[in-house]
Amino acid sequence: RVEVDGPIGRMTLTQGDKLNPLGTAPLREIALAAHWFNTTDAHIVIVTGEGRGFSSGFDLREFAGGDREDPNAMSSRDQADLGRLMAEAMDRMSALTIAAIKGPCVGGGVVLAGVCDLRVAADDTVFSIPEVDLGIPLAWGGIPRLVREIGPAMTKELVMTCREFSPQEAAAMGFLNRVVPAEELEVAVDELAARLLSMDRTFIGFSLVDAGLAGRQ
Repeated sequence: RVEVDGPIGRMTLTQGDKLNPLGTAPLREIALAAHWFNTTDAHIVIVTGEGRGFSSGFDLREFAGGDREDPNAMSSRDQADLGRLMAEAMDRMSALTIAAIKGPCVGGGVVLAGVCDLRVAADDTVFSIPEVDLGIPLAWGGIPRLVREIGPAMTKELVMTCREFSPQEAAAMGFLNRVVPAEELEVAVDELAARLLSMDRTFIGFSLVDAGLAGRQ
């Protein structure tokens, strides 16, 4: 679901009963939404998920064309390309993006959060990157983004061990901007968005580019 209220847009994953898996349809819709936001007046887009989780990652029911009787089933290579295109579309959004993260944030969900400019997590968030344990290819450009955000040593550990890590650890590694009580997540993200809107957006954009922090292409 996408919506815009003045300068603030919202992108919400709406399969909360399934922990918002990133199957082929959601990946396409996220990419389309990113392009759509570029046609609006949104200066900031908040990215979140319905229900108790941010995203459970790629929908394993679709992995490698899970329904092999379906002539329209995608190959693992096509799925990886679709995830990469989603991430690139998010990267190229002109609006600043804020990920509001809660509950499970797994695999591809970490990639989606990672392509956002800023990340705020509830204290009930649980992160994990389980692809190696599940035998799933590490794709979508997630590894280079993690290396950029938290460094190669921690990226190797989290990818190779597949262990869960807390929002406090993610913040200490530099992946999160802040951790807040779960009941305060929405308010904290809205306050951050308001603070950003109070700044001179053009100045911020040039400052980020000059500092080498802008991820836009």
